[in-house]
Amino acid sequence: MNAIKNRVQLLGNVGNDPEIKNFDEGKKKAILNIATSDSYKNDKGEKVEQTEWHTVVAWGKVAEIIEKFVTKGKQIAIDGKLTHRSYDDKNGEKRYITEVVVNEIMLLGK
Repeated sequence: MNAIKNRVQLLGNVGNDPEIKNFDEGKKKAILNIATSDSYKNDKGEKVEQTEWHTVVAWGKVAEIIEKFVTKGKQIAIDGKLTHRSYDDKNGEKRYITEVVVNEIMLLGK
């Protein structure tokens, strides 16, 4: 059961070209947004589509794959874990961020 304590799997479309950051010793970080959509029928029987946006972060080899093959609009599947962090903005206000840190990626579509 330890393997599913904090596990996120998403299949969606990339909403922006990934932002790649290079660090010392060749380490890479990729940041991108993935849109997932779901639909349901409301009380009036009308189809309603709901889109959620997820901030995704990848490191190392996965970031290298994203840098080479992932662009805006590409459909991908990811497996990772949910993380939360906070920081103080330039006005001293605390901001909170939720991200999915990727362990594995699967490139889909063309």
